[in-house]
Amino acid sequence: MSDLYLKIVNTPAGKTAAQTLGLPAPVPLKRLKRTDQPFIEGDVLIGAASGGKAIAALGSILSASAANLHHASSNDRLKESAKAGNKAQPLELDSEINQKFSALVFDATGLKSPSDLRALYDFFHPTIKKLDSNARVLIIGQNPSSCRKAPQAAAQQALEGFVRSVGKEIGKKGSTANLLWMVSGADKQLDSSVRFFLSPRSAYVSGQVVKIGKSEAAPATNPVSPLTGKVALVTGASRGIGAAIAQTLARDGATVVGLDIPPAMEELEKVTGAINGKALACDITDDKAPKLIGDFLEEHFGGVDLVIHNAGITRDKTLGNMPEHFWDMTIAVNLTAEELIDEELMQRELLKENGRIVCISSISGIAGNFGQTNYSTAKSGVIGYVEAMARQVKNGITINAVAPGFIETQMTAAMPITVREVGRRMNSLSQGGQPVDVAETIAWYCNPASNGVNGNVVRVCGQSLIGK
Repeated sequence: MSDLYLKIVNTPAGKTAAQTLGLPAPVPLKRLKRTDQPFIEGDVLIGAASGGKAIAALGSILSASAANLHHASSNDRLKESAKAGNKAQPLELDSEINQKFSALVFDATGLKSPSDLRALYDFFHPTIKKLDSNARVLIIGQNPSSCRKAPQAAAQQALEGFVRSVGKEIGKKGSTANLLWMVSGADKQLDSSVRFFLSPRSAYVSGQVVKIGKSEAAPATNPVSPLTGKVALVTGASRGIGAAIAQTLARDGATVVGLDIPPAMEELEKVTGAINGKALACDITDDKAPKLIGDFLEEHFGGVDLVIHNAGITRDKTLGNMPEHFWDMTIAVNLTAEELIDEELMQRELLKENGRIVCISSISGIAGNFGQTNYSTAKSGVIGYVEAMARQVKNGITINAVAPGFIETQMTAAMPITVREVGRRMNSLSQGGQPVDVAETIAWYCNPASNGVNGNVVRVCGQSLIGK
């Protein structure tokens, strides 16, 4: 369903009316238009605090982009910004700045104490107002849990509050801010995440913290079709977010097995037929479902590389009025089935080396929601499952989750108009997301180069104003 308010407020008369009445004036988001589109263009400024461990890697990644690179200069706290490489030209921050930046990228891994946080102010104070619309702020820090001294952990943890606040300040321009926390020595695992968070693929992802660990070197892939040769299972693929996931993974080169309940087969076959995939009719709550799925994947493909647990249902009632089958069904579909399917695939070694598991949680599982105790319980359980499994998976397998906020789907289109409008505006970008926003985040998780990304829960919510 289209957002009529978003269209109106971006007309000359609409902009004037919104400004006069003090109404939100969301900026249309720029999403990926073509697969060979550069991940970042325009002017990009790179900075680093003293002792930065990621600046050289960031310079290398950005040097491969179509952007005009600059590095901060004329400030002693930021002198290591020059390590961004020869392609980055010095830009004096104490003089007049004429550029409009498409991205500000900062290496904060060297912060060792709260006093070092001044480097953030020195870099962003003169530049934050120079951000263009639909711009990106990306900070690289060190995972506080890997810091040996309390002052260092404090400085690194402080980055989370900084990034979340910046995201809320720049969201009115359609811009986003995110934080990558890496462990020491994981700078070689930054590539896919830096590219994702600076690109139009992450248009509806803001205020997020991603933990990146060390892993084996990622295999070389074609950036236009990084999933070539991969087989993906997508549950609940007949429409909405599931259909967008199937289409996006196929666009990136994967062969997709779309799964849905038998009554949805007509819609499912349209989706899979259009992407040269396969359709599988299955009720994932059936006791025989895990074996049926495993047998199908083994027979047709010898296994699976990517498992996307998208299938989900809502059965809303306040707890005192909720019939027991509403509770049982919601837990079974949204949580239990995922565990049983994964267990089957891994016990039979059908999930291949360097495989990916992605689960769908929800903002409701983080912040709770009125009349959704069953749904919120299940989606919160998904987070616990992902975090625990991330410590158990082997052979290069990773497991992560996405937590969508307000996404424009048939379900949200059926909401009462007042509820729908509040849902759309209750985030930093003041608009709903699109199914493709969830799909793009999943495609980043599935990228072979994302092998250092494990155990994360990323909200695709435009930085919802509720919840963490």
